[in-house]
Amino acid sequence: MRLFLLILLLIVSSREDVLQMDSSNIEEALKQRELVLVNFYADWCRFSQQLKPTFLQASDRLKDKPEVLFAAVDCDKEPSIAHKFNVNKYPTIKLFRHGDLIKKEYRSQRSAEAIEAFIRKQLESPVQLFNSEEELASRIESAKRNVIAYILDDQVQPLHSNYYKSASSLREDCGFWLGSGDWILQREEQMHRNATIYFREPNKAAEGNFEYTGPSDDYDYLKNWLTDKCVPLVREITFENAEELTEEGLPFLILFRQNDDIESEKLFNSIVTNELFDQKNSINFLVADGKRFAHPLQHLGKSEKDLPLIAIDSFRHMYLFSNFKQLGEQGKLRQFVLDLNSGKLHREFHQGPDTTPESPSDGKITQPPSSVFKQLKPAETRYSFSDKTEL
Repeated sequence: MRLFLLILLLIVSSREDVLQMDSSNIEEALKQRELVLVNFYADWCRFSQQLKPTFLQASDRLKDKPEVLFAAVDCDKEPSIAHKFNVNKYPTIKLFRHGDLIKKEYRSQRSAEAIEAFIRKQLESPVQLFNSEEELASRIESAKRNVIAYILDDQVQPLHSNYYKSASSLREDCGFWLGSGDWILQREEQMHRNATIYFREPNKAAEGNFEYTGPSDDYDYLKNWLTDKCVPLVREITFENAEELTEEGLPFLILFRQNDDIESEKLFNSIVTNELFDQKNSINFLVADGKRFAHPLQHLGKSEKDLPLIAIDSFRHMYLFSNFKQLGEQGKLRQFVLDLNSGKLHREFHQGPDTTPESPSDGKITQPPSSVFKQLKPAETRYSFSDKTEL
């Protein structure tokens, strides 16, 4: 009883610190602050009830940051909002920056201290400043994707502001750099322009920079261009991002390789880019450290000595690409993906190869290994699901 009164007191005393959002105020509320952290909850969910006082305490800890708003959405009362933002588990915490949804949910510890630390980290500048080409060369992480801007000063508007806003949204995907001052006008590539922006691929020299040639006053155009460059078609799956990737709901096409096997990864990237770009909305293209992800290999009857190899995890079963040496054959990997989408992989694993006049069925029934990565989906010990058949 005493604990209940304490929680009630916390809720009443801090209620004004968390804005209750509904369809009448959400659009305006999301745009009124730099950062809006939203708790999507359901009253019947015990995890949501446990989070409420913690969320209020976190809001109280950040009263010194007027650019931050804490908000909440009752998903039972506002199902259209939950659907719009793909909320299918409770509680779900999403971050909005300048009104734009940030791709990655908050998935860290559910404590006031952890939420506060997360927000304060998000408020740090997403752009690193440099004062010479030599300084940039000494500090830039060449193994990352980087965006490098040369903007005379903060009076070059709205490009200067749009660059910072874009960097805030994509800070997890690219490193963002800014050189300012009269010295930039002396750069040969600058040609006396007061602003230029470049994208640099990992492990590439400055000569390989891609220059932004779009309008300087169009935030959406700039952000879309940067998103296309910063978010790769082929991503690496780790234990840290696996839950997030599984929630995207798409099957995985995974290259398992040794961590230092650059050549296999280059070949895989090239074939995915050239042959499978049109399939990006139906499957996730991933690479994985075969040593760290030894369990899926064992599930396939393979081990580290069999790397590199390619497999599909459909979240029902795992399917092994027959021979990595055939990867370079035109259309081979593409057909593997199309066979998943058509149901052929699933059918043949259960019923044997499709029969043709040249190769009649032997009637042997086979069973593919069950999915491993579905075990990395959000856990029922941490969330309540709106549709338990989905996850």
